[in-house]
Amino acid sequence: MKFNRFNTVIFIGFLAIVGVIIMQLFLLNQAYIFEKKDLEDKIHFALQDVVEKIYRDNKSELPITNPVKKVSENYFIVNVNDVFENRILEQYLKLEFEKVKLELDFEYAIYDCSSDAMVYGNYISVNGKSEKFCKDCFSKNSDLTYYFAVRFPNIKQTYFKSLSQYWIFTGVLFLVLIIYVYSVLLMLKQKRYTDLQKDFINNMTHEFKTPLASILIASNYANTQKEIVDNPRLSKYMHIIINQSNKLNQHIEKILYVAKTESKQIVLDKAKVDLNQLLELVKENIILKHQKEIKIDIQLQRHFIINADEFHFYNVVYNIMDNAVKYSGQDPMIQIQSKENERGLLLKFSDNGVGIPVNDLPFVFDKFYRVAREDSKDIEGFGIGLSYVKRVCEWHKWKVFAMNNEDKGITISIQINKNDYE
Repeated sequence: MKFNRFNTVIFIGFLAIVGVIIMQLFLLNQAYIFEKKDLEDKIHFALQDVVEKIYRDNKSELPITNPVKKVSENYFIVNVNDVFENRILEQYLKLEFEKVKLELDFEYAIYDCSSDAMVYGNYISVNGKSEKFCKDCFSKNSDLTYYFAVRFPNIKQTYFKSLSQYWIFTGVLFLVLIIYVYSVLLMLKQKRYTDLQKDFINNMTHEFKTPLASILIASNYANTQKEIVDNPRLSKYMHIIINQSNKLNQHIEKILYVAKTESKQIVLDKAKVDLNQLLELVKENIILKHQKEIKIDIQLQRHFIINADEFHFYNVVYNIMDNAVKYSGQDPMIQIQSKENERGLLLKFSDNGVGIPVNDLPFVFDKFYRVAREDSKDIEGFGIGLSYVKRVCEWHKWKVFAMNNEDKGITISIQINKNDYE
């Protein structure tokens, strides 16, 4: 897999989430160990206190060795080494377990010397409900004479219940990982479709260029022939072919520009561009193209020299003004103003068109986006002009934005950085 920026971000994000989950599992394990040790310590302390009470009742001295022995995770044997009563033992167990806040069901059994067997005592439930007891779960210990055993049948469930919040956090993290993987798969699928779309556009436009060039060459040659020149109707048709071929060629060039920007094949060739001369040149070409009365008012504060790629900067201005004429009806009027601010030079292109609905304004610079209009069928274009404008401004690290005028029409503004003009 080729590690471009997109794949690298996905891989790092995946590693980060897996790392967080591993850390969460580690914390869960540590919490389980801590909870287990804490519960076992409570049991040991409570059982030791029970032994102390029995020795105190018998007025005997406590042994030095630890009387509590853990046989398994839920089974403990307590060496009393002295006689004791069943009734008193149960009372002491309840009291000491309650003192250390050990809220666990337990059952106990006492070793009977005369019968050499474990005599089942009772099942003590925290909630007072009678549970299933296990008389056969108590085993003898041949090394001891006076002892009793305590069993906690539900101790494992207690561990998991006490870690409920950790389980919730772990579950949420796994859910996030699943959503992340699913989102990545969707993005990869979408990226694949986007790459296919780019390849299709590139191949389509290049395939169109060759026959279109042939059509233009043949049309221009035919237009100079005596038979065409002497026949007004044929001459008119030939001019239509040439004009429409030129328009189609312009559309294909725009699509190629967009394709190049997506594939990052564009390299800026910055130079000093006379803004005043460039605006006048665009103005002349716009009037020549549309062949109608267009009022273009250029109001610059002073003479500006812009440090930019002249070819792309010309296309930016041309696209903005061309759109203004398209959407301004029969009497288009464009006003170009300059304003210097703390960030640099602000160029404003205002028209007297129908404007743009507020809901569509955030998307006018998106590729292939066209505002839904009643007259959209009569206006040529693929919705790539303003997308190209935004991309060129991004290359120059400029800002471009659009807003509706108070009366009618829109204003497209370009914020040129201080270091890019003089």
